[in-house]
Amino acid sequence: MRHLSSGRKLNRNSSSRIALARAQATALFRHGRIKTTITKAKNLQPFVEKLITTARRGDLHSRRLIARDIQDRVVQRKLMDEIGPRYVSRPGGYTRIYRLGTRRGDAVQEAFIELVNDEA
Repeated sequence: MRHLSSGRKLNRNSSSRIALARAQATALFRHGRIKTTITKAKNLQPFVEKLITTARRGDLHSRRLIARDIQDRVVQRKLMDEIGPRYVSRPGGYTRIYRLGTRRGDAVQEAFIELVNDEA
């Protein structure tokens, strides 16, 4: 039974899973949308949403918490100054996953994961 064992292993060890999530989150914050597999997108979604919720506070402590996971200074600044304040009035659900077709090489399901535009 899988009680209290959440998350997906993605055929990687724990440090590689963390590195993958950090790299994909950095790319998502940089570009606004990335193309990946559905499994990786579902694994990335709660990681990104927690970072955005932390960035919404906008204080020094949240800036340091984000710096643990996002190594790129430009992306850190963008997350704290643009992305976080954009979702202050939104109570969660900052990302959206669009399912695409299957990849030609290995027939895995692909998806876009993108930040929700919330200018309202």
